[in-house]
Amino acid sequence: MLSIPGHCWLCKMPLTLPHWGFCSCCTASLPRPPVCCPCCGLPAGKADCLCGRCLQKAPPWQSMVFVSDYCHPLDKLIQRWKFHNTPALSLGLARLLFLRLQAQKYTTNWQLPDTILSVPLFQRRHWLRGFNQSDLLARPLAHWLKCAWVPAGLRRSIPTVTQHRLSAQLRRHNLNNAFTLEIPVKQRHIAIVDDVVTTGSTAGEIARQLNKAGAASIQIWCLCRTL
Repeated sequence: MLSIPGHCWLCKMPLTLPHWGFCSCCTASLPRPPVCCPCCGLPAGKADCLCGRCLQKAPPWQSMVFVSDYCHPLDKLIQRWKFHNTPALSLGLARLLFLRLQAQKYTTNWQLPDTILSVPLFQRRHWLRGFNQSDLLARPLAHWLKCAWVPAGLRRSIPTVTQHRLSAQLRRHNLNNAFTLEIPVKQRHIAIVDDVVTTGSTAGEIARQLNKAGAASIQIWCLCRTL
């Protein structure tokens, strides 16, 4: 349940549909990212072609969809959601990402994936937090988009240091062999759901595992992309 049932998480005004989490005014006022590369999600000159970074060295996925930069007000909401035991925020945040995906559908040749996978937490961290935030985003998205979601499709096989405490180089080494793929993905179109993408190390490590297993294409879906 919401801490103030039926009210917007941001402006606290009553909602016509309580499960939306955010009113239409607050949703429309969220900061929009600048023009970004459709592949890496970083600022670029055009939104309909790859940036110079991706032309020189493409990431191991094909596209990225996100709601906003990691800034006010979503940054504080995500911190509250993950670190202050507020899973009730999940449905409202998932809806923000769903609206962004719908916008992508109508403005580009965006392809619906066959399977949605959520970035897993190591078992102990999952137990301490009480939930995996990526699962709580992926479940409603799969329902709304009529896609298959496999919650146990990825397993975090070794514990790792929390990523936000590390430099970009250490993030990459921190995740070596950290994930195990538990389902066949050959010739399937996959979407990986995460809350925040910073350097792309986590998404990249998972995408490389999927590419080795023969995935046809890989998308990254997240609430925020640090720009």
